[in-house]
Amino acid sequence: MRMLDIIQNKKHGMELSAEEIDFFVQGYTSGEIPDYQASALLMAIWFKGMTEAETSNLTKSMVGSGDTLDLSGIKGVKVDKHSTGGVGDKVSLVVIPLVAALGIKVAKMSGRGLGHTGGTIDKLESIPGFNTSISMDQFISNVNSHGMAIVGQTANLVPADKKLYALRDVTATVDSIPLIASSIMSKKIASGSDAIVLDVKVGSGAFMKTIEDARTLAKAMVGIGKNLGRRTIAILSNMDEPLGSEIGNANEVKEAILTLRGEAEPDLINVACAIAAQMAVAGGAFTDVREAEKAVMELVTSGKAVEKLAELVEIQGGDKSVIYDPELLPKAGFTIPVISEKTGYVHSIMAEEIGTAAMLLGAGRETKEDKVDHAAGITLKKKVGDRVEKGDVLCVLMTNRENHDAALLKAHEAYVVTEAPPEKVPYILDVIG
Repeated sequence: MRMLDIIQNKKHGMELSAEEIDFFVQGYTSGEIPDYQASALLMAIWFKGMTEAETSNLTKSMVGSGDTLDLSGIKGVKVDKHSTGGVGDKVSLVVIPLVAALGIKVAKMSGRGLGHTGGTIDKLESIPGFNTSISMDQFISNVNSHGMAIVGQTANLVPADKKLYALRDVTATVDSIPLIASSIMSKKIASGSDAIVLDVKVGSGAFMKTIEDARTLAKAMVGIGKNLGRRTIAILSNMDEPLGSEIGNANEVKEAILTLRGEAEPDLINVACAIAAQMAVAGGAFTDVREAEKAVMELVTSGKAVEKLAELVEIQGGDKSVIYDPELLPKAGFTIPVISEKTGYVHSIMAEEIGTAAMLLGAGRETKEDKVDHAAGITLKKKVGDRVEKGDVLCVLMTNRENHDAALLKAHEAYVVTEAPPEKVPYILDVIG
């Protein structure tokens, strides 16, 4: 088998066999296939696409390039969730305790944030003592005993994806549906759960800007899950503005706590409730999504969900008193209000611009080597549809950096204020699978 023939086949739109795909993935991961040939195949895939079978075989080969988690020691059905990334997306912090409280096992492996999207691991590490590097034995024990655990990704989990993504990033082949789908699903399959609920973000602050592209990606990922023996459900949720009112690591932990107390922004609780309900059904606790949603909301109003979050913090070495008093979370030295220059209604908040502003304040990373400031972030005082008077505070920036002019400009530009109120957009746009 020759790499040249594989490139030729895909260039002419032919379907690659499982053997050809595996030859490429394992050869490129080991260094036997050079970057220039891998780049040629990636570009051919970008132009010609892949069938469902090809995409599933690509995912399977990527999973086989490194370690996989053996979760057979966990009793019952294991359910995982994944978000395609957005601004203010603290849904995992809300749904993990909710789903665990319903009796479903949540074995969650998460990553760190890069760019304007935050990572769940970074958020949890703003809680003093919280350990996201627990051993696999402790991870399995926590899930068996408490129904939940979260850990950072291992270094050798799907190494093919790390190499291929780095190459895609410099060859203009990132925006290929089969390559995106296989990248996401390979890590979820390797993480070992039986069922996966995907939160596919749609809008200005998401990777998928249109509902058509998001739906195509969701169908591709659900197809991969089905073909590789994982029950997979995809929810399409709106990311035309930041989710909730807080952006930044400690900020988002605080909002997650308030949400579990029943003090949530409507968009956040609606999205979290929809995802938690689908996870509960996928895990077998319910057969009807509406009944699951009702049970989720009862947990929020009863206060049991907050207790479960405190339990998660305690079993992973964190200071659970933070859950009962969020004011103990890290605080920034500077707070800077962003003032409206117009009277009217908030027509839109460009989520990506707000996310970039938060990154410039220290809440995110421009490179993988950057350190995050857990105290940095933004609190939105006005959301889409809100009435605004000239001189009102639109949002508040929080940082420990003395120079925050660039972030202030970005945040100001993110708000679009018009005379007429905007049309209401639903929080959940579609459910697939």
